Amino acid sequence: MKDRRSVDDLSIEELERILKIKKSRAREERLRQYRQTGRALQSDIDMSQAEDWSPPRRKLQIGRITSRALWILEITAVAGLVYLGYDLWQAREVINKEVKEVISSEIYPTSSPTPIIKALVLPGGHVPPTDPGGARPNNSEIPENLRPLVQALPPVIIPTPGARQATRIVIPSIQVDAPIVQGDGWEQLRRGVGQHIGTASPGQKGNLVLSAHNDIFGEIFKNLDMLMPGDVVTINTMGEQFTYVIKETEIVEPTAIDVMDPTTTPTLTLISCYPYLIDNKRIVVFGELQKS
Repeated sequence: MKDRRSVDDLSIEELERILKIKKSRAREERLRQYRQTGRALQSDIDMSQAEDWSPPRRKLQIGRITSRALWILEITAVAGLVYLGYDLWQAREVINKEVKEVISSEIYPTSSPTPIIKALVLPGGHVPPTDPGGARPNNSEIPENLRPLVQALPPVIIPTPGARQATRIVIPSIQVDAPIVQGDGWEQLRRGVGQHIGTASPGQKGNLVLSAHNDIFGEIFKNLDMLMPGDVVTINTMGEQFTYVIKETEIVEPTAIDVMDPTTTPTLTLISCYPYLIDNKRIVVFGELQKS
């Protein structure tokens, strides 16, 4: 039975339902016409239902949560890669620094003096050339209980040449003009005046210790006992010249190694065996850097 009420008598819900029915019928009519003319395929999907379909709200929420979790995961992964890269870079820098230090210390020795090794006797000791066995190192000066220790010591490393190293000594009052070599062992003192390894460079704060023989290998320090306070000693480097003034002279035992101790001011210490052709003691001459 038809509803004969006027439009004004219908409620809003009834009007919306009627409008929806009319739209659905219109869509079905257009779809039927499209199928007849070949402009649409047969389908089991009801188009009206398809247009009204919308995904459940729960699925949308799950999708948003999943997307956000993936985004957070990607950010975390990128941050982790950045941190890992920085950590690897830092480790590489540390390794490179350690390798450079090893290479520089083992292959390219520094030109600066090595730390002083405490000697057991003063340098230059030897048996006089008048001895039946000839001149040779005098090991009897070393206390007997310490001789094994001396034999076990490793060879002293001679520093590479440097601009501040002493190269020549000139003492006008006793006619000395000789080269200076690094080290004061038997072989070094064959070639000139030896600087004790680890002592101060010329002109620098500290004790510059030089020694030479008095009756062998040129007798360079034969007349060391003739030096007087006020006499001058000139020490040359590769590019500079320093003048020291003699202050005093002492005769000491070979074991008086304290004369080589470091000083707080620029000083000079000259050492040789004494007396001439006896060589059972040492003559030690002290000087100070001349103030300009």
